[in-house]
Amino acid sequence: MYVSTLSPEPTAAPSSRSSKPNSPGSPTRLVDRSLAPDLARGTMLLLIALAHAHMYLYGNPTGFRGYDLEGGPLDRIVAGVQVLLVDGRALPMFAALFGYGLVQLADRRLAAGAEWPDVRRLLRRRSRWLIAFGFVHALLLFFGDILFTYGLVALVLVGMVRARDRVLLWVAGLWTLVFAATAMALAWSIITNGSPPLPTAVESPLEAVGMRLATWAALGPTLAVDIITPFLLGIWAARRRLLDEPGRHRALLARVAVIGMAVTIVGGAPLALADARVWTDWTEGAGAVAYVVHSVTGIAGGLAYAALAGLVAHRFAAAPGRVVTALAACGQRSLTCYLLQSVLFVAIFAPFTAGLGGRLSDAGASAVAVGVWMTTVLLAEGMRRSGRRGPAEMLLRRLTYRPRRSGTRPQPTRVAV
Repeated sequence: MYVSTLSPEPTAAPSSRSSKPNSPGSPTRLVDRSLAPDLARGTMLLLIALAHAHMYLYGNPTGFRGYDLEGGPLDRIVAGVQVLLVDGRALPMFAALFGYGLVQLADRRLAAGAEWPDVRRLLRRRSRWLIAFGFVHALLLFFGDILFTYGLVALVLVGMVRARDRVLLWVAGLWTLVFAATAMALAWSIITNGSPPLPTAVESPLEAVGMRLATWAALGPTLAVDIITPFLLGIWAARRRLLDEPGRHRALLARVAVIGMAVTIVGGAPLALADARVWTDWTEGAGAVAYVVHSVTGIAGGLAYAALAGLVAHRFAAAPGRVVTALAACGQRSLTCYLLQSVLFVAIFAPFTAGLGGRLSDAGASAVAVGVWMTTVLLAEGMRRSGRRGPAEMLLRRLTYRPRRSGTRPQPTRVAV
């Protein structure tokens, strides 16, 4: 099983390289994986890097989305572009892919002969391990961890994998109202009290552990509220195999991409102008509304990015080329690459390591983010060429599928990592 929380369960795609189909009990071969989900994850990890890098900066006051209020013209441009196209857009896209992946995993197990109660237990066990991975990630590296949140949402909402389409869409729509209300409360908190302090400026590594956990504990519930709607929409999309068979759904994917990007740009523009300090005379009410609209329309942006990945994958399916192949390799190992980003960011930005978080501007942090992402793409491509899977994916799969200690040792269906 490709058990990265950032990736859907791979499904076999038609391949001309071999006429021998995959056995239901064997891993899905990398050459048989659907291109679109892998391409989407590999590309979107760039947006994750850009969204996270400026969170490691410290020493200056920040705006709604954590960008420096005292930066120069280039920093203001970077802040505006990232608020418009990155912040609050990459997370919904990955949440949708996560929901997509749960359906693919469940379908594969059911096709192999498992009963739904057994599949549900597997999904819950996997979710508990994701929670454990997320806790360790927050403890050691990054206060903005999302693995714990993905695991928690999957653990609580695993039954939605079997819910009717109408139920999925109704719950997704109603939850968007909850999301908007939460965003409004957060906006007023930022306007009233300023952006909350982040643990990235702590000079003691041991003290930083406690600060990270405290910030993570406060941030986690908000992230859970953020991802539920796109998570449910990802389940709906998986039932129609929108990314597994993009050629059949080109018209729908094109509409989602065009309309979604239009909605996210129009909805994100006011807050982008505010954080770029182009719009400076906003009132408290206008600022709060801009923050809420930016947050809600980010769901449309995340879905648009996923649809674009499907269209690109369809275009290059016959001959992916080196760039697309390398991006897909990164997506196949997205959990490993996601964690590696945090390792590199701590090494570069933390005051008890290289300390660049106190010296770089937003533009410099984004340049570092691009370099870190490119490093993970190259490493993933190297693993692809050597036939190696991501170590984090391998570990999570082994923990999820390890046999029980008592009774007869079952022979679990093995799914590709």
